[in-house]
Amino acid sequence: MSRFAMNPSRPIPFAHTLSPGQLASLSAARHRSWQPGQTLRGTRHSEIFASGAEASGAGFALALALDDLATRAEEAGAETDDRRAVLWVQDRTALKLTGRPYRPGLPESLRHRLIHVLTENAQDALFALEEGVRCRELACVIGEVAGNPRALDFTASRRLTLAAERHGVALWLVRLDAAHDLSSARMRWEVGSAPSDAPPWNAAAPGLPTWRAVLFRSRSHAPGQWIMYDDGTGRIAPAAQPSGAAAAANPVAVAGAAGDRSLAAR
Repeated sequence: MSRFAMNPSRPIPFAHTLSPGQLASLSAARHRSWQPGQTLRGTRHSEIFASGAEASGAGFALALALDDLATRAEEAGAETDDRRAVLWVQDRTALKLTGRPYRPGLPESLRHRLIHVLTENAQDALFALEEGVRCRELACVIGEVAGNPRALDFTASRRLTLAAERHGVALWLVRLDAAHDLSSARMRWEVGSAPSDAPPWNAAAPGLPTWRAVLFRSRSHAPGQWIMYDDGTGRIAPAAQPSGAAAAANPVAVAGAAGDRSLAAR
């Protein structure tokens, strides 16, 4: 069960001019549940908190990024594949914890269009991330930063959010071994590996890469908890699992193919 809760909703300016029905509609829209395959309009900056002892953060970020790109392509009716590059930025401490992205384990369509940037410190990583989200020739940006560096304060976070939203390039920032601090990220996740179900053809074989994900802050969705896995076949929309509910979280396949060797911890 989740130990997180949504921040109190901000007052709606001039709410006294809205009818009760309009207020109810706004509340319902704000508290709808997130689900894979859902276009995150207005959400270009997300944070994923994960342990540096496993690769769940990177795997989940990649899964969300691919899910978002596929959904946007479907809605746009794109006839050709998106061949834009994906920028992946790590500071050196993050690299020591999780290693470099493993190209043979990435989706085949992504292996030859990944740009990997390694920086000496978090400040340089934030510079690279901001430059990345300003470039519309990139499909998306994934970053990994360890701990709570002084450079990543609320002002720096706000700069990333504004740049990503202005230029329309999504940023998925993995925060390794970090405490929850002030941030302007539109969605904030807490992610860890979860037990996988045994394959039906061999009970002793490794199961599908599986995550337990808690959405603990979002400007447009209710908090919730899910069990998600990548089976390489597509997306399944789950029923909402409210944060703190006693029932088990809902299993859901995420993000199409995350490659023949996933980055997620097993």
